[in-house]
Amino acid sequence: MLFRLNRLWLQKSVSLMLFSGLALSSLLSQEPRLPTSNDAAMHRFVDNLLTKMTLDEKIGQMSQISYKEPHTVSHEDRIHKEQVGSFLFVHDPAEINRLQHIAVDETRLHIPLLFGFDVIHGFRTIYPVPLALAASWDPALMEHAQSMAAREASSVGIRWTFAPMVDIARDPRWGRIMEGSGEDPFLGSRMAEAQVRGFQGTIGDPHHILACVKHFAGYGAAAGGRDYDQADISDEQLWNVYFPPFHAAESAGAATFMAAYMDLNGVPATGNHFLLHDVLRQNWGFQGFVVSDWLTVPNLVTQGFASSPADADARAVNAGVDMEMTSSLYRDFLAADVKSGAVSELSINTAVRLILEAKYKLGLFKNPYVAPGLAEKELASPEQHNAARIAAQRSAVLLRNEANTLPLKKSMRSIAVIGPLADSKPDTMGSWSLAGKYDDTVTVLAGIRAKVGPSMEVRYAKGVEIKRGNASIFDEQFSSPRPTLLTKAQKDQAFSDAIDVVRSSDLTVLVMGELQSMSGERASRTTLTLPGDQEKLLEATVATGKPIVLVLLNGRPLDITWAAQHISAILEAWYPGTEGGNAIADLLFGDAVPGGKLPVTWPRNVGQVPLYYAHTLSQIPDDRNAMYWDETSAPLYPFGYGLSYASITIQHLRLSTNELHAGGTIEATVTLDNSSKIDGDQTVELYTHQRAGSASRPIRELKSFTRVHLKAGEQRSIAVTLHADDLRFWSPATHQWELDPGVFDLWVGDSSAATEHTTFTVAP
Repeated sequence: MLFRLNRLWLQKSVSLMLFSGLALSSLLSQEPRLPTSNDAAMHRFVDNLLTKMTLDEKIGQMSQISYKEPHTVSHEDRIHKEQVGSFLFVHDPAEINRLQHIAVDETRLHIPLLFGFDVIHGFRTIYPVPLALAASWDPALMEHAQSMAAREASSVGIRWTFAPMVDIARDPRWGRIMEGSGEDPFLGSRMAEAQVRGFQGTIGDPHHILACVKHFAGYGAAAGGRDYDQADISDEQLWNVYFPPFHAAESAGAATFMAAYMDLNGVPATGNHFLLHDVLRQNWGFQGFVVSDWLTVPNLVTQGFASSPADADARAVNAGVDMEMTSSLYRDFLAADVKSGAVSELSINTAVRLILEAKYKLGLFKNPYVAPGLAEKELASPEQHNAARIAAQRSAVLLRNEANTLPLKKSMRSIAVIGPLADSKPDTMGSWSLAGKYDDTVTVLAGIRAKVGPSMEVRYAKGVEIKRGNASIFDEQFSSPRPTLLTKAQKDQAFSDAIDVVRSSDLTVLVMGELQSMSGERASRTTLTLPGDQEKLLEATVATGKPIVLVLLNGRPLDITWAAQHISAILEAWYPGTEGGNAIADLLFGDAVPGGKLPVTWPRNVGQVPLYYAHTLSQIPDDRNAMYWDETSAPLYPFGYGLSYASITIQHLRLSTNELHAGGTIEATVTLDNSSKIDGDQTVELYTHQRAGSASRPIRELKSFTRVHLKAGEQRSIAVTLHADDLRFWSPATHQWELDPGVFDLWVGDSSAATEHTTFTVAP
C-alpha cells in the first residue's frame, strides 16, 4: 500500500512540474526507494542528533575547509567549535586520525569529519586519465580502476572523491575533456555508472569511498572551449545529450553531486534551482547531498547573480547546495540569513540531515579512524601496478598501422626513442595525479629498455622541449620538468643530436603530445597543434627515410593530419599513468594487442570544432564532407574508431525481430571472424537513426556496444541488445519524452562509420 501511495504521489508531482517550458519526466522509470530497516535506524540516529544541534553547529556541518589554504583560525579551533564538517586536501593518515580524534573525542556532539580528495584516475597508483579509460569501451575495466583507486585512497582515511566527471565534451579545446568520457551520452552514461559502482561499491565497505558526480550540469559545453565560460544549451540538448550521464550516475546510487562553475543559460549552476531542485531532486529522486565547487558560492556575486555575499549563500542553499566547498560564506552569513528569513531552518535541517546520513552510511560514527599500517599495505602494491598496466594496455587506440609496422620485432639491433615526453614521469602520469609519486612511474623510454633488455641498443634523445608558457594552477603540487635547453645553440644542438640518433638506428619511436599541465583544469587551448617545435622534429625524422612510430601522450585530440599521411604507425596512448611506459612497450612489441576505440571524433584541425558524429541531417546530407570550401569537413578519425593487430571483421547482421514495442528489446546478431594469427579484441557498436518523428534526430546515435575477445582464427556470433527505452528522446516539439513510431535505421560495426545496415519498425 505504501508503494502505491508513493507512486500516486510521484505521478501527481510529475504532472505538476513545469519549469521554463520543460516537462520534467522519466521519474517514473524507477521504483521509489523505500526505507529499509537499516534506513530507519539511520533516520532515528540522525533525527536524535539534529535535535541536539545548535544552528551554528548545523552550519558547521555544511562547511568544508581546504587544509592547505591560508587560514586565520586554526583547524583545531574550527573543529573544537564544530565549525567544519569536512576537510579537503589532507591525505596523511596520521594527520587525518589526529584531526578525527579532535572531532570525535573533544567536541560536544562527537560528529566525525569527512575527508575528501580529488581521486580522479588513481590515488598513489595513477591509472590512465578518464578519457583514456573511456577509450577502452570496457565499463568493467573502468569500474575496476576506480575501485582500485578507492582502495588506495580509503587506506589513508580519504572517504570522498570529487569524481566522476561525467560532462559531455564536444570541443577538444576545453582542457577538461581529459576528465570525462568524451562526446557521446550513451557511452558516457555507461562509464558514469561504472565509476560510481567502482568508487562506492557497497557504501560502508571500508575499502570504498563516496563518489561525487560533477559538474552539474553543462560545464563541458563552455563557450569556445574556454574553461569556466558560460554554457548556452538548448532544452533538447540538455535532456538528450548533457543530462543522461548524470542521470545514469544518480540511478547507479551516487552519494553526492557537485554544482558546476558556469552560467547555464544565464543562471549560475550553483544558484540554479531548476538544476539542483527540479531536475536532480524532484525529477530524478536524488537522495544524497550537493556540494559547491571551489569558491562557486562567492562567485555568485562575481557572476552578477547575487547582490552580496549574504545574498549568495542564501541563493546557493535555497537552490539546493548543501555543503560549501572551501569558502566561508555559509559560516559567515548563513545564521543571519536564517534569522532574517532569507533561508528557512527547514532548509538547513534538510542539508545537514543529508550530510549526516552520508557519514552514517560510511560507518564513520562507528569507525572513524584509519587502521594503522593499512596505507603501507595498500599503496603502490603489485596488485595496483598490475591493474594499472592492464588498464593502460586496454585504453590505447591504434590510429594507423600501414604495412604492419607494428608490432615491432625484438630482433632489431637498435631503436631510437625520441621526444620531449619520452622520459618525463609527470607527463606520463597526466593532470590530476596529485597524490602520485614520480618515482613509481615508468616512462616510455624506461618501458622499452626494460622490454628489450641488453639484446637491443636503445638510444634516447629529447630533441626538443615544450613548455606551457604560463603557470598552471597545479604547478606547486604537480609540475612537469623545467626546460634545460635555454639558449638557441643548445636547442639547435639537441635537435641535431636527435636526428643523428634517428639516422643511426633501425627504427624510431617518437613520443610526442602535451605536457600534463596542458590538459585539465584551466588548460584550454586555441589550437590543437603539437606544442612547441614537435611538428618540426616530426617532419625532420620522417625526412631521414627511417621507419617511424608515433606515440602520443595527451588528454585531447591533436592536429596530427600531416603525421597521419606520412608516418606509418600512430598509437594514441593518452596519459597512461604509473605503468604507462611498460604498457606502451607491451603494445609496441606485441605482448599486448591494441583494442581501444576513440570516445571522441578526431578533427583534422581546430577550425572544424566542435565536431561530433551525432549531428542531424543538413540540406546536403550526401555532401556532408564538403561543407567547407577550403578543406574537407570530414574528421580525421571517426568516433568509435580504432585498429588492432588482429584482423576481426563484423558481418552478417540479423535481427531477432523487425518490430519493436514499447518496453521491448531487439537483439542484433553479427558474426565476428578473426582471420588473423593474432588474438585480439573487437568492439561491436550498434547505432540507430529515426527516419521521421516529432523532431529531427541525429543521423546516428550509439545505443549498444560490447567489447569481445577472439582467439586467432576464431569465428563467433555476438548479440548486442537494443532497448526500446534507449530510443526515447526529449522532443523540443512536444516538450516531453517521446518514443515515436516509425522506421529506424540500424547499423552494427566497429565505429560510427559502420556499414552493416538494416531497418526495423517501432510499433505505434
